[in-house]
Amino acid sequence: MSFRRAEFLSFSQPSISDEDIAGVVESLKSGWITTGPKTARFEEAFREYVGARHACSLASATAAMHLLLLALGIGKDDEVITPSLTWVSTVNLITLLGAKPVFVEVERGTLMTTPELVEPLITEKTKAIIPVHYAGAPCDLDGFRALAERRGVFLIEDAAHALGTRYRGKIIGSSGVAAFSFHPIKNITTTEGGMVVGDREELIEKIRILKFHGLGKDAWDRYSRRGSNQVEVIFPGFKYNMTDLQASLGLTQLPRLEAFNRRRAELAERYEEKLAGIEEIIRLQKPPYPHVHSHHLYIVLLDIEKAKTERDRFLAELKERNIGTGIHFRAIHTQGYYRQEFGPGLLPETEWISERLFSLPLFPRMRDEDVDDVAEALKDVLAHGN
Repeated sequence: MSFRRAEFLSFSQPSISDEDIAGVVESLKSGWITTGPKTARFEEAFREYVGARHACSLASATAAMHLLLLALGIGKDDEVITPSLTWVSTVNLITLLGAKPVFVEVERGTLMTTPELVEPLITEKTKAIIPVHYAGAPCDLDGFRALAERRGVFLIEDAAHALGTRYRGKIIGSSGVAAFSFHPIKNITTTEGGMVVGDREELIEKIRILKFHGLGKDAWDRYSRRGSNQVEVIFPGFKYNMTDLQASLGLTQLPRLEAFNRRRAELAERYEEKLAGIEEIIRLQKPPYPHVHSHHLYIVLLDIEKAKTERDRFLAELKERNIGTGIHFRAIHTQGYYRQEFGPGLLPETEWISERLFSLPLFPRMRDEDVDDVAEALKDVLAHGN
């Protein structure tokens, strides 16, 4: 080993400012720390940013997806088509609701599925399709919307990676139904948190009721000066509400999102330049349609045949050189519980990708020199790490 950074470079870090901290302290001092005025303001600010008709904040993107599936009536014996190359919560939720996940292939170049891959899997039991906007790139929304309308199924956009992403000039979330994430590694954070946006008022209102015990009013409605103590259970619900402490971060982070994304784009461009000559590292392709990438992740694939090593060993060598990485994602159908039902060999392209992909450090506070260090570490592992 001839290269090693002096300090560990983590795969991701949230960008927390003094203004963020001051806003949270303000909420703590106010006496209103659960769902309250800041949550309402953040919902409205987010709705305006993406141009959606309606928005509902939640405790996490997992909660957002859960309530979307419930509100759409998806349950026992229904089928939901989704890539296996996604975060496991989506498939867990489909399974827990008694529905069947139907896994669809993705393209090697973009890691995203297409309407052409999805359509042959649609049956009379199919209730929804959940394509993923991957790593900050948008999937082919026009094609998916046309497919969903033609075949009479729901389209749910997994937009956890796509805050600030644009497709054919329109920001993701401006139409249709989409679920966003504010986890600490995302483009803005509320520590944990999520948001559902959509065109249909009745759908978002049902989610709003489901998120807080099925009550017609949340805490802000009941206990603020404007509210009433009288509440009624409309239907059984959950405890999935966002708090004002979380929303406070959202309110101060959201105005900086475009600046965050510009910096992410600069870092991604530098990665493209620095990695261009490393033949063992396969870079992703850009989708062919007009779009603006939000660069949530910078994902590459290791050509394990050329590198003559497995991906996990390669990442261990990078860690020895003080470079952190992530894996987004290991295919769900290859993991313990789901492997028993689906087994290997189901999706050859997905499995090929799953064995090779990894995410390099990317966050707005990174310096150009950090990207240079990552490139040097990659070269060093390839030269000396085997």
